[in-house]
Amino acid sequence: MKVLHNDAPRSPLDSIRRVVEEDLGCKVEDVFQEFSCEPIGTASLAQVHKASLKDGTQVAVKVQHPQVKAYSDVDMKTVDFLLHAVAWVFPEFEFLWLSEEMKKKLPVELDFIQEGHNAEKIARLLGHFKFLKVPKVYWNHSSARVLIMEYCEGGFVEDKTYMKKHGINVNKITQALGELYSEMIFVHGFVHCDPHPGNILIRKTDKQEMEMILLDHGLYQTLTDEFRWNYSHLWLALIRADLDNIKQYGQALGAGELYPLFACMLTARSWNSVTTGIDKVTPNQAEDQEIQESVGNYLPEISSILNKVPRQMLLLFKTNDLLRGIEFALDSRKSASSFINMSRCCVRAVADQDLSRCTSWISRTRVHLYKHLRLVGISAYQLYVQISNMSFMQQIIRLFSTAPVKQVSVVGL
Repeated sequence: MKVLHNDAPRSPLDSIRRVVEEDLGCKVEDVFQEFSCEPIGTASLAQVHKASLKDGTQVAVKVQHPQVKAYSDVDMKTVDFLLHAVAWVFPEFEFLWLSEEMKKKLPVELDFIQEGHNAEKIARLLGHFKFLKVPKVYWNHSSARVLIMEYCEGGFVEDKTYMKKHGINVNKITQALGELYSEMIFVHGFVHCDPHPGNILIRKTDKQEMEMILLDHGLYQTLTDEFRWNYSHLWLALIRADLDNIKQYGQALGAGELYPLFACMLTARSWNSVTTGIDKVTPNQAEDQEIQESVGNYLPEISSILNKVPRQMLLLFKTNDLLRGIEFALDSRKSASSFINMSRCCVRAVADQDLSRCTSWISRTRVHLYKHLRLVGISAYQLYVQISNMSFMQQIIRLFSTAPVKQVSVVGL
């Protein structure tokens, strides 16, 4: 399926120009000074051409494939029929939710106006991340099938060769992704659910700092507060290896007595690692092999969980898998600092829940104080981890490099 991310079959240029002219109500030449004949990227629903507006501004023009909307209803009905047919032959087959989700999400992805609004919303919510770049939308020339955005260049996020050539630390990339998605999921409940490598570009700024460009804002999941709070409690429990709360909040999210398997699905770790502490046990090949072998053995149970959990969880599973795929491609695993950043966002989310229940300024003050104390505690632990990760020799060198040097006279010896 990787080819569908950025190199899917393309539509002929004449068809693409026709969509642009039908939606914008004018000739391509009336809007653009230049319009590339070859697309710079092609996905299953649309393709992107580089162009320049009349004032010379470089833009990326995303154009929907001409027949996508016309055939989407037929495709959805076909998928629905096939899934029901398989379920009739195999009663244990519990993937009918795939059809329901497709019916909800596909029409939204086909509306480029909504995509533009999503881009502006996430840029506003995450504007404090200086490393994040969300391309600007040019509304004067955009429509439901044509979206014109600021043109941005960079290397695909999984391209290790590009990162090495430009001196970009891959661990900083995965750490930045973790910070972004922790904020989206736990704090705002507004999640970009298509972070495949074709939708994330990396480059260095003029100041030689890493910049992450987030593209394709058609597929977002809005989480309810109740779901977001339960999910935050569950991840705090997973990070702390708090088995009682793993059970409580795993069951609150619909996993029932299968909550241990649910925890393993969320973390992509073995139950032994979950019970010991996912931030304390380093992933290894033996654990990966164990997980791969277990998937086949627990397929009915996995199917049951996917059928029972809230629909909001389904896109989060997909998002988690895509992010892990990027980590794997970059040969970068989650570190303790990743879980520390996640903990901060979870603490903020849990505090939001507590504040929603407060009825007086005294109780609100207490919640704010407790939240800040927990955040200070997390920062103190982060400092401890950073110091612990320094070798003994590094600590000695730093100690003596900052200590004043006492001058000793040879005569005095």
